[in-house]
Amino acid sequence: MVRVHPANIQDRDGAVPLFKAVRRLFPFLATVIGDGAYQGPQLATAMRAIADWQLVVVKRLEMAGFRVLPKRWIVERTLAWLGRCRRLAKDFENLTRTAIAFVMLASIRLMVRRLARLGS
Repeated sequence: MVRVHPANIQDRDGAVPLFKAVRRLFPFLATVIGDGAYQGPQLATAMRAIADWQLVVVKRLEMAGFRVLPKRWIVERTLAWLGRCRRLAKDFENLTRTAIAFVMLASIRLMVRRLARLGS
């Protein structure tokens, strides 16, 4: 089950119900990585009440020039891979469940291509 909260709720406030659902689906998770929007003692306390997770917040550095942030490249790379699928390049879908289905299909396509390369 995918949880979508209204646009007027900040990510930090919508994280608690999301993490409760994630805990049921993925009880083996130990670390949650987020950006600066997820920092703060209230969220850390709420997460500890849900599970024994370590919350790692990756902050941007206010430096001039380019610098690779730890773990951030994983998210950006994955979004770039999904962006190659024409259907996901723009937000065409009217229903959330349809959009989720196309993200899953794009992910399956990526995995099948990787498996095919390994088999040859």
